[in-house]
Amino acid sequence: MAEPKQHAPRIAIGITGSSGAVYALDFLKRYPHDKYLIMSKWGKAVMKDELDMPDPEKKLKPLVKKIFADTDLTAPLASGTNALDAFVIIPATTSTIGKIASGIGDTLITRTAAVCLKERCKMIICVRETPLSTITLEQCTKLSREGVIIMPISPPLYFVPKTVEEYVQGFTDKVLQHCGVKVGKGWRADELE
Repeated sequence: MAEPKQHAPRIAIGITGSSGAVYALDFLKRYPHDKYLIMSKWGKAVMKDELDMPDPEKKLKPLVKKIFADTDLTAPLASGTNALDAFVIIPATTSTIGKIASGIGDTLITRTAAVCLKERCKMIICVRETPLSTITLEQCTKLSREGVIIMPISPPLYFVPKTVEEYVQGFTDKVLQHCGVKVGKGWRADELE
């Protein structure tokens, strides 16, 4: 019997309407393998506002293999028959977290999340909100128990970033590492050589 065909690493990336579009852009630029993008209506609005990007889809299209509409629940990402190595939501609104934790799959972003949960696929949710309500904390705890990696957007400062770009990359380095991409340098990593 023939071995199943192995695919190169591929991930889906969801961008929702939370502040922090710069993190999504940096991650999209730096993840080196196949990536499929879904942007919510408000995710596009934040990209426009925060990054002065009048047409986010046109600007981001060269960075990804394909962009799927958040309204397209017939997209291949809506089915567990199409394996992903990870689904990263960066940034994630608390509303998106609430829907995922409640099992609501009414958009392609939330449906892809539901597929990842049922298929036990790696999911990383990058929360950019502070403070967090008890309800959101409970929802994050519920998702964490299901294996979801909850990553509040909190860049490390131990390497003393000199620019906003370095500051942003400090966080996206962590997300890339969780997606199997070796980048950045750990705290006092030279002592492990």
